Amino acid sequence: MSKSQEKEFTGRHMLMVMLGAFGVIITVNLTMAYNAIGTFPGLEVKNSYVASQNFDKNRASQQALGWTTDVRLDDGVLHLVFTDKQGQPVRAELLSVTLGRSTHVRDDQTPPFRWTGRDFTAPVDLDGGNWNIRLVAQAEDGTQFRQRMVFYVKG
Repeated sequence: MSKSQEKEFTGRHMLMVMLGAFGVIITVNLTMAYNAIGTFPGLEVKNSYVASQNFDKNRASQQALGWTTDVRLDDGVLHLVFTDKQGQPVRAELLSVTLGRSTHVRDDQTPPFRWTGRDFTAPVDLDGGNWNIRLVAQAEDGTQFRQRMVFYVKG
């Protein structure tokens, strides 16, 4: 092609380049926003203001129990352990236990835990990765104990 036959870069060409570039950016942003909204697991509480009104009192009551929790997975059995200040096992009343991922609710499940005399156990089939347990238990005196525990399953 000779110099006289070279095409000139015009304003129309620049417009096409700009529209194409911004079109790609906007498409990617809309796709990411759609996926983020579609996989969001939801709210922790229905009304955060109301929940905040009793937060300090509830936290102090829960800390007064002196409980610690631990979770482990052994051969497809999930072990949930509550211990008191002296390190002794506690048999709490499990009000709710949800096992799931932090990124979506698709894998959420409520395993059927049973008391073994030392801990609560439930059979589970979990894929590898990070898992969360969100539990609400109750002490004998009626104090609610809320805990979220994160654990990793090797895949």
